[in-house]
Amino acid sequence: MRKQDMLIGYARVSTTDQSAGLAGQERDLQSAGAERIFAEELSSIGPRPQLEAAIDFARDGDVLIVTKPDRLARSTADLLTIVSRLEKKRVSLLVLSMGGQVVDTRNATGKLMLTMLGAIAAFERDLMLERQRDGIAKAKAEGKFKGRKPTVRNRTPEIMRLRAEGIGPVEIARRLGVDRTSVHRAIVAARAQEAA
Repeated sequence: MRKQDMLIGYARVSTTDQSAGLAGQERDLQSAGAERIFAEELSSIGPRPQLEAAIDFARDGDVLIVTKPDRLARSTADLLTIVSRLEKKRVSLLVLSMGGQVVDTRNATGKLMLTMLGAIAAFERDLMLERQRDGIAKAKAEGKFKGRKPTVRNRTPEIMRLRAEGIGPVEIARRLGVDRTSVHRAIVAARAQEAA
């Protein structure tokens, strides 16, 4: 039977070439008191089975410990999502080094730091969207913005016109700069609609 209020470590390196880095993380986690460590050697992109196992293993009152935030999360948004999942389980997070500071969500300062991270992430996203809108408005004013390229479905009349002229699907796809399979789908869909 497992002990209550466990310190659970999670360590990750991107490639198998970094085994020494993984060993160093595990050593740091053990020094911080981690009683169980989940470790993996893989990119943060894609599934992280050991992270999922660590979160599943954690119980009310436990603390998940990582050496740095980039070992746990892909981005600030990903970090905040993980923290939210942990909070729902009443599990705290301890980051041993976050810009030289220890972040511990068991105390108000740690919670404040993560809240600030969330606010910064939202602010960055708003700035990015604002710059994007400004760029689109400027491009439209200069006549350079044509909007999103039409999908093949929107180009069905053009496809059917070329087909009626005796042009084959491969040539239609080449002329329109679209995938041949999409042209076939558009033709089949148009004929089914005509037959209905």
